[in-house]
Amino acid sequence: MIETEHTMASPRPRRNLASALVISARPKQWIKNLLVLAAPVAAGTITDTRILKPSLVAFVAFTFVASGIYLINDVMDLEADKSHPKKSDRPIASGEVPLALAITIAVVLEIMGLAISFIFGNANLGLVITIYVAMNLAYSSFLKHEPVIDILVVALGFLLRAIAGGVADNVPLSNWFVIVASFSSLFVVIGKRYAESQLLGEDAAAHRASLGKYPIGFLNYARSLSSGVAITAYCLWAFERGTAAPKGALWIESSILFFVAAILRYALLIEQGHGGAPEDLLMSDRLLQVIGAIWILVLVIGIYLSR
Repeated sequence: MIETEHTMASPRPRRNLASALVISARPKQWIKNLLVLAAPVAAGTITDTRILKPSLVAFVAFTFVASGIYLINDVMDLEADKSHPKKSDRPIASGEVPLALAITIAVVLEIMGLAISFIFGNANLGLVITIYVAMNLAYSSFLKHEPVIDILVVALGFLLRAIAGGVADNVPLSNWFVIVASFSSLFVVIGKRYAESQLLGEDAAAHRASLGKYPIGFLNYARSLSSGVAITAYCLWAFERGTAAPKGALWIESSILFFVAAILRYALLIEQGHGGAPEDLLMSDRLLQVIGAIWILVLVIGIYLSR
């Protein structure tokens, strides 16, 4: 039924090469790179002008290498994307971007991102970016076919962005920060797999081999586990931080409510079939945006009062 509806859809005008290349670089996905600001925000150093430059370097470096990885993924997933109801419209899958050109630009983007991280950042940032590139090349080649491993690798991509912000700015990363970032990332990625499985139905395995190996019950359990650990760790961090810095305790502890609300709102959207593209949810769901903005505001006020 999915294939029939897709076939009957009215044809879209062909895009020019420049537009097709920009779309292939996934500018909507660049919002993920704002995670490099998470560590300095949590540490209360984001307003320090000395922090802004290394944060910008980390953001730009990740933007280059991630865009290159998206191109590589599209080249590797060419045949599978052609049979996908939505991904068949991607420039490489639709033939609007030649494979040779896509590969060339991907290599250039990877080199530029790595160069920026080492030259304008520091060795630790360069190492994190290198790990990200190597991990994603392995993912595109064979890890994406392995159930559980594919979820962990994608979640680690989110975590590495958060870690990059810390090492670029020389901000110490607390254990709680790493746990919350890890399991929040895992929750988002599992939600994405759940939405893909629901959308593709019986064709899920044909598009992504690992999808056919995920029972819905397992994905539901994994979502509950990851969200539960993330919320528990966040609560423990908030109460610990509040005890150590009483001036901002009320604000920091109050942020728990909005963190939980954001998790629940996202979980609801996943159940409604909207979790396949997390960046689209962040850009389109007004209630999630409001909850997220209030959470960040309350948290930042608490952190700065506790300094």
